[in-house]
Amino acid sequence: MEFPTDFKLIKNRITVIDPIKYGSTRNFGDGAVTKLSPYISRGVISTREVFNHLKTLDLNWLQVERLVQELAWRDFFQNVWKEKGDQIFSNLKQRQENVENHEIPTAILKGKTGIQILDDAVKTLYETSYLHNHLRMYLATVCCNIAHCHWSEPAKWLYSNLLDGDLASNHLSWQWIAGSFSTKKYFANQDNLNKYFGGTQKNTFLDVDYSDFESLKTPDILRETENFSLQTDLTGFEIPKLVDEKTLIYTYYNLDPTWHQSEDFQRVFLLEPSLFEKYPVTKKVLNFAVELSKNIRGLKIYVGEFSVLNQIISTKNITFKEHPTNSHFEGIIEKRSVLSNLDGDFKSFFSYWKKIKKDLQQEFEMR
Repeated sequence: MEFPTDFKLIKNRITVIDPIKYGSTRNFGDGAVTKLSPYISRGVISTREVFNHLKTLDLNWLQVERLVQELAWRDFFQNVWKEKGDQIFSNLKQRQENVENHEIPTAILKGKTGIQILDDAVKTLYETSYLHNHLRMYLATVCCNIAHCHWSEPAKWLYSNLLDGDLASNHLSWQWIAGSFSTKKYFANQDNLNKYFGGTQKNTFLDVDYSDFESLKTPDILRETENFSLQTDLTGFEIPKLVDEKTLIYTYYNLDPTWHQSEDFQRVFLLEPSLFEKYPVTKKVLNFAVELSKNIRGLKIYVGEFSVLNQIISTKNITFKEHPTNSHFEGIIEKRSVLSNLDGDFKSFFSYWKKIKKDLQQEFEMR
C-alpha cells in the first residue's frame, strides 16, 4: 500500500528519508519525495518530528536545508491561516486577474484535456487520492491561468480528493498559482511538463513560449465548465457512549497516537458536519483518516457539532490541540508541534524563512 495507516510503518517511513536525493530530485515525477504529507496533514506526525529525525543523521546543514525549507512552507501556510482566519478562502493579497468563471473545466474533472501528463494525473488522483506537488501546480495553472477560472472552486475540488488535504497548504498554493497570494501568476509549458514527467508530447495548448501565456485565449477544450458538488458521507458510525470525564478531543487535523499516550483520558474523534459541509472530502479520503485513527487506543468516533458534545462533556474536562478549524472549541488548549513557535503576519514565505532559518540551522549544527 502506498500510504499505510499502521503507525509503526508510518514511523519507519520517516527513517528512510534521503534528504540529499530529495533536494536534487523532488521536482521530478520519479523524485525521492518523502510521501509524509498525508500523515503531517492529519496530525499523525509533525514537521518538528521530521526535523528531529534529520538531526540524527550524519549530514551537514546544506544537505538537509532544502527538505527543512519545504517543511517550513507547510508551517508558513498554517501560520497564515492562524493569522488571517477565513480570509484565506478569498483573494488574500489582490484579486485574481482575467477571471471568466467560478467553475471548473469539465475536461479537467474528466481527465480529458488532451495533454497526457495532465489526464494521467487526474486518473492517478481519483485512484490514489494523491498527486506529486508539481502535478498539482500544473492542474492549478491550467484551471486558473489558461481556462481563467477563479481559483476557489478548483481548490475545493482538489482538496476533497487528497489524503493530505490541508486547507491552508492547498488553498494558499492555488492562490499563489493564480497570483492572488503572490506577485505574479505561475505558468508551465509543455516542455516543462515533459522535462519533469518524462513526456514527449508536442502541439498541445501548453506548447507555447512563456511570453505568449498572458495573451493566450482559453482553449476550446477548456471552455465547458461545471460547478463543484460533493457531500461528505458521515453516516455509518455508531453513536458512542460518552461520559463527563477528562477527555482528549481529536479532529481531522489531529490524529496523533502519542498525544498523552500513557495517561488516562476518554478519547474522542470529533467529526463536525459543519466543517465537512463547507469543505467536503471523498469517502476514500475520510476512510483514510478513520483508519489512521485506529492507532489511538480506545478512541471513540463522534459525529456532531462541538456545541452538542460540550453538553455531554463539560468544558473543564475537555483538552484539544489548537487549530484554525477548532477556534470555537472550549476547554484546555495545547499547542501543536511545529518547526518554530514564531507567530506573526509575514508578507511572504521568504520573510518567514529568513526569521526561522538561523535558529533552525543553529539547532541542527549543535546536535
